[in-house]
Amino acid sequence: MAPLRTALYQGPSGVPSSVDDSVAALDAAVRRAAAAGARLLVTSEMFATGYALGEAVPALAEASDGPTAGRIARIAAAYGLGIVYGYPERDGDDVFNAAQLIGPDGERLANYRKTHLFGDFERAWFTPGDEAVVQAELDGTRIGILICYDVEFPEMVRAHALAGTELLAVPTALMRPYEFVPQTLVPARAYESQLHVAYANRCGPEGEFDFAGLSCLAGPDGAVRARAGTTEELVVADADPAVLRAVREETPYLADRRPELYRSLG
Repeated sequence: MAPLRTALYQGPSGVPSSVDDSVAALDAAVRRAAAAGARLLVTSEMFATGYALGEAVPALAEASDGPTAGRIARIAAAYGLGIVYGYPERDGDDVFNAAQLIGPDGERLANYRKTHLFGDFERAWFTPGDEAVVQAELDGTRIGILICYDVEFPEMVRAHALAGTELLAVPTALMRPYEFVPQTLVPARAYESQLHVAYANRCGPEGEFDFAGLSCLAGPDGAVRARAGTTEELVVADADPAVLRAVREETPYLADRRPELYRSLG
């Protein structure tokens, strides 16, 4: 199976950007990613609306098949490229911090709701999701989705690895001074659970937040195959299944587990 060329779009930043601005920025990024041969593009957390929304969260939240999803589906189909994007999702009276995977044909393939909410802002406005592993297939690669703080819990990443996830897409809104997360923790997660992690962050100031950038594609061997800086940027690299197989054969963490010893972890 061929490597899945994956693009990470870091941006845009603002106070916050409008949906129209975000969709326009996405269209430009997808065009560049497609020209570079990418088959998947991952955006940041709450990409569609901006993160620093405050009391505007309920008004900007949409259903997973709402108007913004339709616009992004048309972009995906126009360029033949899958898109993972973050957005506030409304489902009845509940609002979730969500991320959705749209396939290269514009079909909605997977929708994930953030399970570990970070900080007072998120806990005030969002309902936590209750499904740990959400997956879909793209070009023969099994893609899973987490959002930002979720990836900092090793149990979440390991659950994906055990369920067969090969590429974990992580839309992110990581603030300063937590740069050690993309620099150290994300490559470690990729290595210890033996999968690729596509970690796409926001960058720059937005409302009360200052986002750290440093988006990365980390491989199952712990190597970082693409790394953004601290400004708006598109980076592209391959998630190679051959590397995944080789690493799992050389260091068989998943096969050598003894789950009977870990039951007390809960």
